[in-house]
Amino acid sequence: MSLRSVLFTFIISIIIFAGNLQEKPVLYILGDSTVASASDGNPIQGWGKLLLSKFDNTAIVISNLAVSGTSSRTYYSGIVHDKKILKDKLWSETLKKIRAGDYVMLQFGHNDESPVIDTSRMRGSLKGAGNDSLIVTNSFSKQREVVYSYGGYLRKFIDQIHAKNAFAIICSPIPKNKWLAGRVVRNDLDYGKWAKEAAAKNGAAFIDLNKLVADEYDELGKDKAAAEYFVADGIHTTKAGAELNAVSVARSIKNLSDLELKRYLKP
Repeated sequence: MSLRSVLFTFIISIIIFAGNLQEKPVLYILGDSTVASASDGNPIQGWGKLLLSKFDNTAIVISNLAVSGTSSRTYYSGIVHDKKILKDKLWSETLKKIRAGDYVMLQFGHNDESPVIDTSRMRGSLKGAGNDSLIVTNSFSKQREVVYSYGGYLRKFIDQIHAKNAFAIICSPIPKNKWLAGRVVRNDLDYGKWAKEAAAKNGAAFIDLNKLVADEYDELGKDKAAAEYFVADGIHTTKAGAELNAVSVARSIKNLSDLELKRYLKP
């Protein structure tokens, strides 16, 4: 075989290989620090990194794009208190990557509880899942900003994901280390409820991650859950806590009967 033939065969092989890579669907994971990847030495670990091991990575690409410090509002708008956050490009750049048949999983809520107007972060969204909005002057952009409800932002994500012929999956925020009468406090009257309503209204899949994980903590008991699964702030999880959350997500995906995502899970 001539050198020219060898080079031609090599180039064709590269093209085929690249084409096969391109054909893989992608699962994009968006969220805050409770989802974001962290270095192995960091005591705080998000569940997005741990979810990678639950999938057959030869068949699907897992892209954890969760960013610490973001809320549904700031991830969507890209207006953040710390410019270093912008290196991850947030939603405007993520949206460009999404192709038909991809999956986008979102878990926001912890930072949405922050004030809507302040001079430190400006990341709070309006409470609820309705069509409420508020016009503010953003402390960081110095520009007019229309702030929507938490559920309103989730619906915007969902609509834009669906417009790409991709699939949206909304997760309720993981529980905090807060207990009442021997049970973990759920968020089924606020952020979990609003996440579920947004998903239902705009046709996204929904994982009640808050309830699933809270049920696990209840079984373990307050002392063991606090010692093994949370860092001192009672919000962020250890690696063991992140693993529990990732396992809960994977189990839930298996029960999403109308999504093909479950076929990419490891047995």
